[in-house]
Amino acid sequence: MAEAAYIVAAARTAGGKKGGRLAGWHPADLAAEVLNALVDRAHCDPAQVEDVVMGCVMQVGEQAVNIARNAVLASKFPESVPATSVDRQCGSSQQALQFAAQAVMSGTQDLVIAAGVESMTRVPMGLSASLPAKNGFGFYKSPRIEARYPGIQFSQFMGAEMMAKKYDLSKEELDRYALGSHQKAMAATRAGAFKDEIVPLEITTADGAMEMHTVDEGIRFDASYEGISGVKLLAEDGRVTAATSSQICDGASGVLVASEAGVKALGVKPLARIVHLSVIGHDPVIMLEAPIPASKRALKKADMKIEDIDLYEVNEAFAPVPVAWLRELGADPDKINVNGGAIALGHPLGASGTKLMTTLLHALHKRGKKYGLQTMCEGGGLANVAIVERL
Repeated sequence: MAEAAYIVAAARTAGGKKGGRLAGWHPADLAAEVLNALVDRAHCDPAQVEDVVMGCVMQVGEQAVNIARNAVLASKFPESVPATSVDRQCGSSQQALQFAAQAVMSGTQDLVIAAGVESMTRVPMGLSASLPAKNGFGFYKSPRIEARYPGIQFSQFMGAEMMAKKYDLSKEELDRYALGSHQKAMAATRAGAFKDEIVPLEITTADGAMEMHTVDEGIRFDASYEGISGVKLLAEDGRVTAATSSQICDGASGVLVASEAGVKALGVKPLARIVHLSVIGHDPVIMLEAPIPASKRALKKADMKIEDIDLYEVNEAFAPVPVAWLRELGADPDKINVNGGAIALGHPLGASGTKLMTTLLHALHKRGKKYGLQTMCEGGGLANVAIVERL
């Protein structure tokens, strides 16, 4: 029988806009701050951590050469702590959580950190594919993939439009969902809902002053329906705009996963027990639809119904994703992304998985709720699902 796996600490940075308040942070140092915060919060000697599994999508430039290990070397952890980097596209750090939990559930390790980082300012989206292609080192789409998907350019933007059309989601519906994301994020920030989950970071402002970065930079505190609905369409005959898409974001996040023995060794009360973990592959062309069948299958495997889940975090890569998910799951719109999502808070690619889990866990505790479900669409037509029980 598998060991139980618990989350004993969860933390994230506040998001930074492209070229914004976190632009001066090297991603390895950014991730190191989260690693340090996790062991501090769990009163854990860093030497007790048996592995660090870190999600990152653009593993090139400053995020190359095993960013996870580089983050460990940039932290206060001893050199004895190993680390490995994971790429499951947007779900990279949610997959890191799955790997960390599996290590604990197998009985091979007792304390593993799952984390993620992405500096989309310093390592722009698409760089890992475009840089080799521009320098004559080829492109990831092989002749056999081309034969299977002739003339198709895999595109998340195209996938978002395909989802909007397939589920007949109007532009107005998507615009209103985006406005709601900003409104929820504003309310959460003003109420201090993120205070306990955010790791403050020291930054230097444009005028040379030193400040602590503690507020997600992407939230539009003046958001209005008129402003959002007036944004130009991404495609001429489309329904999706930049305002109904996730924001480019710099950030890092992580959770500390422990076995029962690990929990006892630390002497801490866990935040949650991991109930279910799974991942599926789906159509890589529409690409963003996978959370729907993944969530249905996960609930069935966990012997649960959507009504059993108190809060959901469904990544807002594009508004059609959570809107279609709600409809197809028959889920309660009052339970989804209750503190706002990536449309307002940003989507730091490889960091988003454990970022969403951090926000979900803190929301469950603050609201006194029991079960949470997290899922996200991922490049290649993939989706991870995690179900947790607050303790």
